[in-house]
Amino acid sequence: MQSHHFRSAEQLETTLHHYVWPDSQQLPQSALGSRTPLQAMKDWHNLYPELFKKKPYYLSGCDI
Repeated sequence: MQSHHFRSAEQLETTLHHYVWPDSQQLPQSALGSRTPLQAMKDWHNLYPELFKKKPYYLSGCDI
């Protein structure tokens, strides 16, 4: 992404969404016990709901 020039904030946002969604919802991480970051977050939410302002959902974008 360092070599790419984005023409607008919207173009940058769209590109970032394409990276954030797979990384947070589809790619298991060994540091998280082969769970995706979102799966781990949902597990943490079930154990410690008082630490969260809202429930984690499977939504595209950064607001998960």
